[in-house]
Amino acid sequence: MKQQRALTITGGQLVLPGGVQAGAVRCAEGRIAAVGDVSPQDGDEIVDARGAFIAPGLVDFGVFAIDKPAFHFGGITRAGLMPDRSPPLDRPSAVRFAAQSGKPDLWVHPLAAATVGLEGKQLAELALMRDAGARAVATGRQWIADSGTMLRLLQYAAMLDLVVVSHAEDAGLIGGAVATAGEMASRLGLSGAPTEAEALAVARDLALAEIGGARLHFRQVTTRAALELVRSAKARGVAVTAGVTPAHFMLSDLALKDFRTFARLSPPLRSEDDRQAVIAAIADRTIDVIASGHDPRGPEDKRLPFVDAAPGMAGAESLLPLTLTLVRDEVISIERAFDLLAANPARLLGVEAGALVEGYEADIALIDPEKPWVIDSAMMAASAGNTPFDKQPVQGRATALWKGGVAISD
Repeated sequence: MKQQRALTITGGQLVLPGGVQAGAVRCAEGRIAAVGDVSPQDGDEIVDARGAFIAPGLVDFGVFAIDKPAFHFGGITRAGLMPDRSPPLDRPSAVRFAAQSGKPDLWVHPLAAATVGLEGKQLAELALMRDAGARAVATGRQWIADSGTMLRLLQYAAMLDLVVVSHAEDAGLIGGAVATAGEMASRLGLSGAPTEAEALAVARDLALAEIGGARLHFRQVTTRAALELVRSAKARGVAVTAGVTPAHFMLSDLALKDFRTFARLSPPLRSEDDRQAVIAAIADRTIDVIASGHDPRGPEDKRLPFVDAAPGMAGAESLLPLTLTLVRDEVISIERAFDLLAANPARLLGVEAGALVEGYEADIALIDPEKPWVIDSAMMAASAGNTPFDKQPVQGRATALWKGGVAISD
């Protein structure tokens, strides 16, 4: 979509990197032209925010499906698409097609498959996929077990200036486990993997990233031990970032009671101690990104015995309100929330978006942080309603959305 007429949004609270302030934003030719004490010019389209937050559109880093109605409902204007497709994003043609798949009203940024077929063996053609539109390289849902292959990947990605997105679970320790080892898994009779599976994977990948001089992003870090490894690595200057989804700061493995398959996730839900560690890591900036992990799964994947159900959740619609719970609980500020949801993931993707900055793409959301609603799996905009937060009351909604200065109608 191309912006035909300049847009000025007035009467709002600007969510800026330095804090929230009253003001306006003007957009022209698809980019932010002015922010702050701004007055409309002749011929501008004028929108009155009526006191709502004027914020950057969310940048959802690491989704498994392009689900535009769900993204738009959630205030998401950009999605970093994981390579776990059928077939995987391991060829330039597949990457190029994926990059076009969101047009005209969603930016899609493909993450190239690290290895051919995501099998963890032979490196894919990363340079060609970067030229085709890949914004990062990812191991997908799997950990690369071969350390030599992982080191070559990190070194190659460093030469190409691409972030490597790693799945942090040692496959040898996980086996066929479907839960985290502990009291809850034992009570339910579920096979559980130790939390050390995550810590060992993080420790290995951090060591290799230091050798290879690469930028490394862990898509999800969910345990106290692994978070401490990331915290220590950051302190000594390693170029590492970490993400998490709302499920791992909102829920513990107690949510598995009654064998609720909507709570079957990858990585699995952890103990209450680990959940508290995730919240602390968000507060002290050990965690850099909160993403939805959007992975809609229909009844054929979820209405099964727990051990047979596919992991994953539809998270795009609930990403914003669940993150705002951290603001209401005074864990983080509102501007920090949008660093986690927009600015930091945009930085990882290397795109000029995710913040209200002059010259950046005019991807903007109006947000009512107090608007109440109930997450309902039966009424979601997503292609499937597999949310572990079914029937949970929340607050916070995007009430209007613009991509490149053009209003998104749905």
